[in-house]
Amino acid sequence: MSYSYIEHISDIGIHAEGETLAAAFESGVEAVLGVMFVLDTVDESVKVAIQAGAREIDLLFVEVINEVLSMQGRDGLALKRLETRGLEETDKGFIFTGIAHGEKLNLDKHEVRTEVKGATYSGLRYYKGEGGRHCLECILDV
Repeated sequence: MSYSYIEHISDIGIHAEGETLAAAFESGVEAVLGVMFVLDTVDESVKVAIQAGAREIDLLFVEVINEVLSMQGRDGLALKRLETRGLEETDKGFIFTGIAHGEKLNLDKHEVRTEVKGATYSGLRYYKGEGGRHCLECILDV
């Protein structure tokens, strides 16, 4: 996965990229989860279906991240990664489907870092970078 963190005065910015748009989404979600947990402490015994839609790719990025965070909080999970199953364009925008992998949150096992409340529209960007790589950026509310 290819991601980095962007300096921000009060929150955390993420920059994710990939050879494909799906890989960029997966990198972005991994960046978010890496803010929350030491990912090496999380196993992949639970799978959760994720679906989100939006009119634009950058807006979809925020929706996917927030759906992952919602599922994680609602179901008491520590998630490790996202696997894209579908990313399609429709006449109304884009639809993302995927599977989030992780396990039940165990505070004795998982090394917890910082809570991420959600992805925001602040600093939101989608563009093609060097070599045609798909790049996504946004600011996380922590």
